[in-house]
Amino acid sequence: MQILDIIDGTSVDGPGLRTSIYFAGCTHHCPGCQNPQSWNPAAGFQCEIDTILARVIENDFDVTFSGGDPLFQVEQLTLLAKKIKQINKDIWCYTGYRYEDIIASQRLSQILPYIDVLVDSPFIQSLRDISLHFRGSSNQRIIDVKQSLKDGKIILMPV
Repeated sequence: MQILDIIDGTSVDGPGLRTSIYFAGCTHHCPGCQNPQSWNPAAGFQCEIDTILARVIENDFDVTFSGGDPLFQVEQLTLLAKKIKQINKDIWCYTGYRYEDIIASQRLSQILPYIDVLVDSPFIQSLRDISLHFRGSSNQRIIDVKQSLKDGKIILMPV
């Protein structure tokens, strides 16, 4: 997997202390992106799934996938997420894709059974709101993925 960084014990990418994994590659290119260096799919370093998993186990925190856009590497991301769920960690995932587009895509939707919370939609600079928890612009949603899959409709998390 192409990784930009792994941050241990951060509290800005979801509730509590988390291991945040920042993935390289993004095609959304949102104006005002806080991390435009993440757009390059060759940025950062190559890291094996088991190496990342060992770090998650060592930290013993829940996990956040961010980037870039983690779904840029969805096949490998799904393999990592499966292993993380086997050790009973909560997974949040940030993506510029909308939930509706993910669920409609056989390729992208493979990750959903392993994600607890999805923060979806592209960052829109004109909707930037620093008072929002865990997101940058008001169009972004914090979605309870498990309940959304069960109910067949988007269920937002109370924040």
